[in-house]
Amino acid sequence: MSVPKVTKQDVLNASSEMLNKDLYVVFTKPENGMKAVMENLEEHLKFQVSLEKNGVMFGAGPFWEDNEIDWNGEGMVIIRANSLDHAKQIAASDPMHQSGARNFTVRPWLLNEGNIQVSLDYSTGKFKLK
Repeated sequence: MSVPKVTKQDVLNASSEMLNKDLYVVFTKPENGMKAVMENLEEHLKFQVSLEKNGVMFGAGPFWEDNEIDWNGEGMVIIRANSLDHAKQIAASDPMHQSGARNFTVRPWLLNEGNIQVSLDYSTGKFKLK
């Protein structure tokens, strides 16, 4: 018995009342150990901040090991782009990837469910992100 093919449009139709926001997820991992990753980390972080300031970055950060302490150099970046090819161009321009310290894959992702809460106190200018 064959499984029916499910398309993006099928999902969009089923979730038509949801956000349906197209984003792209960059999965990045070390190519040859941590030395090159650490050598390129400062420039990589500057690049990430530039994506954020230009409205490209949705979110990013490292994956911890299961002990929740150690880091093996892997991370994830969620970006706004016009297409998968555009997202790959953005990822390829990361100094971490240009140097060969990390390799990457990009996957299209549909954001549908979730919640973010921000509390801002006007009197102090302090905020909380939940």
